[in-house]
Amino acid sequence: MEPDDQIMEGPGEHRVAEAAERIVAEGRPRLHRTWATLVATALLGGIDVSVGVMTLLFVKHETGSDLLAGLAFSVGLIALLLGHSELFTEGFLVPVSTVIAGAATWLDLLRLWLTVLVMNLVGGWAFMWIVTEAFPDLHSTAAEAGTRFVDGGYTLGTFCLSVLGGGVITLMTRMHHGTESMTGKITASVSAAFILAGLGLWHSVLDSLIAFAGLHAGGTPYGYADWLAWLGWAVLGNVVGGLLLTTSLRLVRSAPVLREEAPATDAGDA
Repeated sequence: MEPDDQIMEGPGEHRVAEAAERIVAEGRPRLHRTWATLVATALLGGIDVSVGVMTLLFVKHETGSDLLAGLAFSVGLIALLLGHSELFTEGFLVPVSTVIAGAATWLDLLRLWLTVLVMNLVGGWAFMWIVTEAFPDLHSTAAEAGTRFVDGGYTLGTFCLSVLGGGVITLMTRMHHGTESMTGKITASVSAAFILAGLGLWHSVLDSLIAFAGLHAGGTPYGYADWLAWLGWAVLGNVVGGLLLTTSLRLVRSAPVLREEAPATDAGDA
């Protein structure tokens, strides 16, 4: 037996291999959805996250605590998990691994990313309008929270906040696929929500929904053009964080399994 083969026989490596196989098994149907299914799933993702943002704003308004508000936001990530909807920054580890394994193309990946991002924002924009109409007391909190992100500036510091935001969500996805325990998956979602929202990391979709709430409420120092420029900065950082901090290292760790998946996929297609 070769040294590399002996290493891969360890129990820890078996768990890594099982997680990689689950990732590819999940990623293939995600990347080959019909347009209607993809759009509906992404719209639901925006709505699910909006429920978490609504809870975040309410707790922030009542307590003034960013940490408690971040914990409250976990409702949104738990809804994503249990509702099987799609969030833009969840599209790094699983889809990229699937493409590397040869079960989908880079064009499939680009289609997924663009559609999910746009539909997350459309669904979230509509839901946050309902929230601001239903809870007028949240207007000042929403405007203040949105301004914190959109007017945060384009600096190395804010870019690093975006990198960390993308990395944390991708780490959550990695933890989800590292266990079959639903309790473990929910714990990962709550932990990621607390870190992401409680510490004020930048996330292209989450913080856009907060910005939308402020825009719907009115009286913000920023407009849609300002938000769009901010979105580009946040997306860039999220992609860098999701791909470099977590996905690339996981791909190195799972490379032997992913190489084995490619021939099996071709045989299945035949």
